[in-house]
Amino acid sequence: MISPVFAAEPTDIYLTPSPTAWQQVAPLCSRSSRRWMAQIHQLCLDAVLQWLRTDYPRAIATPINQVSYWEFVDGCAVELDRTTHPLRLVFIPSTALDTSELRVAQEWVDLPSWVGHCYLPVQVEPDDGWMRVWGFVTHRRLKQQGVYDAGDRTYAVTAEQLIQDMNVLWEAYELCPQELAQVPLAALPPLSLAQAENLIARLGSPEIVLPQFELPFAQWGALLEHGGWRQRLYQRRVGLPEQWSVRQWLTVQVSQLAEQAGWERIEVGSMAGARGSGDRTSSVLLSRSLHIAEQSYQLQIFPEGAMEQNIWRFELRRLPTSAETDSPSIPQGTKLRLLTEDLQPFDNNEATAQTTVDRLYIVVALTPGEGLVWEVEPTPEGYQREILRF
Repeated sequence: MISPVFAAEPTDIYLTPSPTAWQQVAPLCSRSSRRWMAQIHQLCLDAVLQWLRTDYPRAIATPINQVSYWEFVDGCAVELDRTTHPLRLVFIPSTALDTSELRVAQEWVDLPSWVGHCYLPVQVEPDDGWMRVWGFVTHRRLKQQGVYDAGDRTYAVTAEQLIQDMNVLWEAYELCPQELAQVPLAALPPLSLAQAENLIARLGSPEIVLPQFELPFAQWGALLEHGGWRQRLYQRRVGLPEQWSVRQWLTVQVSQLAEQAGWERIEVGSMAGARGSGDRTSSVLLSRSLHIAEQSYQLQIFPEGAMEQNIWRFELRRLPTSAETDSPSIPQGTKLRLLTEDLQPFDNNEATAQTTVDRLYIVVALTPGEGLVWEVEPTPEGYQREILRF
């Protein structure tokens, strides 16, 4: 069982972030109120991860824990195990003194890629330096017994409807995880590229305080679930220039947001693993480390021929472990896939390992400014869609 840092009541979990955590750099948001809440979310996330890892060292923050999410929606998510024994906990931090009910944004309940198994309210007292986890509710109970408020698009349960003994959660997770099963959700209708462009242009104005209420939830959810479109909307609202230009990354430097996502610019001569990678004439390439099925991989992107020809090679390689003496191979069935910005396939957009292979690659000729989304199967840890602009 997880042990709290200290507990004034048997059913409450009190957490104490480190004193320096309260002095973190303010994230970039469109409004001061969202910047403040983004700081609160980061504090909450750091504290609950530290708490959970005492008993579940594999607990990780999900990709839905960045300022580009907190610009729009309150909540942060942690997964105790995302493979053999998955459990996603969604923490809802609040500085409100009223703890008579828990309100959860619809995005956390009805978006298939966001939904949690359990939702936990966290009362945060930044002035006194503590936070309190005061119960939980399962997705099924929130969906079926919670009150949906169309005005603010939240599901609400009263404090009495929460399960306040956290030991119930850990026992269910260990002994009968089916009790925590989510209610099945249907995928939202996809947006076309033209629809997304129009919405990003319209909602990108920071003068629109709550962009999610400017359109039906199905459209908003589809826009938000596409990681590349969510990033573009966030960038537009905070006034950032283009962050995902592969050409700029190669010729100038990788943008800060891309670095945070894991991209780096590498001089070819400095990387032994780059030998024999094709007809490369460029002296630099872009590389991103991936973790797939407990193995380390690299996704590389570089131009084939002169950059002006706009012919690009995407190449996936597995990195050797310390115990391997032979060249590492990619398992049979692994897939590397490219999609258009609105997630449509095209001719020869996918490479599949029919047997074990040393690399998977796709070569594409693009028009200037065209955007692509990459995918790998099995899905890398922490993967979220991004639109690379060429």
